[in-house]
Amino acid sequence: MLARASSFGICGLEAYLVAIETDISPGLPVITIVGLPDNAVKESRERIRAAIKNSGFEFPPERITINLAPADTKKQGPCYDLAIALSVLAARGQLSPQTLDTYAFLGELSLDGRIQPMQGVLSVAMAAAASPCRGLIVPFENAKEAALAGCPVYPARHLNEVVSFLKNPSLISAVQTNFEHQLKEASRTHSDFSEVKAQHYLKRGLEIAAAGGHNVLLIGAPGSGKTMLAKRLTTILPDMTLAEILQSTQIHSVAGLLKYAQGIIPHRPFRAPHHTASDIAIVGGGSTPRPGEVTLAHNGVLFLDEFLEFNRHVLEVLRQPLEDGFVTIARSRNSLRFPARFMLIAAMNPCPCGWRDVPGKTCHCSGLQVERYRQKISGPLLDRIDIHLHALPLKTSELIDAPLEETSAAIKERTTQARQVQGQRFKGLGVLCNAHMEPAHLHQFCALSSEAKGILIAAMEELKFSARAHDKILKIARTISDLAGSESIEAEHIAEAVGYRSLDRASS
Repeated sequence: MLARASSFGICGLEAYLVAIETDISPGLPVITIVGLPDNAVKESRERIRAAIKNSGFEFPPERITINLAPADTKKQGPCYDLAIALSVLAARGQLSPQTLDTYAFLGELSLDGRIQPMQGVLSVAMAAAASPCRGLIVPFENAKEAALAGCPVYPARHLNEVVSFLKNPSLISAVQTNFEHQLKEASRTHSDFSEVKAQHYLKRGLEIAAAGGHNVLLIGAPGSGKTMLAKRLTTILPDMTLAEILQSTQIHSVAGLLKYAQGIIPHRPFRAPHHTASDIAIVGGGSTPRPGEVTLAHNGVLFLDEFLEFNRHVLEVLRQPLEDGFVTIARSRNSLRFPARFMLIAAMNPCPCGWRDVPGKTCHCSGLQVERYRQKISGPLLDRIDIHLHALPLKTSELIDAPLEETSAAIKERTTQARQVQGQRFKGLGVLCNAHMEPAHLHQFCALSSEAKGILIAAMEELKFSARAHDKILKIARTISDLAGSESIEAEHIAEAVGYRSLDRASS
């Protein structure tokens, strides 16, 4: 007897429909799975055998052939267990085969029949919503996440529950999406910009970066507050849109980093990999391509502390995602594209010992050592970092007698207003913020007053800025003018923007 059930596989961030066909015929009791299964799929033979028996059903002592279609696509992971077990029961006559036509099934089975939570369920739910399936049966822990896609989702804890539901659909109710409630339940960070004393120059630079989506390089001695400020940057970024929330949730779900109880990524991601991370860990890849840190930081912040301690090759692979906003992982069988539109915040010491130009400290690094140290950043990579900020350690009086500082909420209000101005400016152009403008947009949206144009020309000639640095200055100046509520870019906006390209000045 033949029975069919539907499930989904995941390739990159996208899910695809998998038709599971089970045939039971007379012969020696053996289970054969075809359709390019990996070891985890092959091992489902033992899981489903034990799960069916321990759930009170009869496992057929006959020849069982299971086909996973499409047969030319490699199937990975234990996500097909539930669908395979149900198709075996239907082929044996313990379940009506017609009841399997309505739904798709996803879940790993324990030996006692319990359904284990899975990764990538939101991607599956999105694919299910666009498929002919009228509903998706998922592990109970994944229900909140799956419901975000708008597809009817039915949560189940055990194989017995699913069989009973298929016989009587009124036993399990579809999960209702309460998006606002999930946002309120999600944990929030308690960090705030008001905790950072003084350092108003750095705070101003990071406010501009947040308002325009610009990349930042923080240069300063140990203890000057670089890491403390970087970790609070997400608290002044505008809230994510619904589309960004779904995309970030999808990425973290596929990577296995989504908390099942939360079911959503409501706040902008903040990723801070260690400086020993490999290039694959940063940009993604592997034999089975997985998202890297640049993709996990999509819509948020990628913070690279001890920037120059990273392997130079690792730093160089950042150039393409910084420029394009995505990463392409090419393999012999297919090519996958992962989104990677993030803000890069890098922090480094001014010299190998860290104390160069710091009052009260002695630097023992020679000029040649400092030059070699800074040459770890290539010119093309440095060009892709918009804002360079220098941090100095605070004086004791600044630490003890510092007044109350401005809160993240106050700064966030200004950055949000600036982003709203940019949203209206770039409406329909596919540009999210000033940092993402193309050269054609610069001519259209970055008109300079005559005085501002004179300052820019003088700076370009005197400091030998590159063409990319010229574009960065215009984008930064556009953001500064947006924060100031100015329609045009004035001389003071250009002058401040030029001041944030300090490493270009040092190398000229």
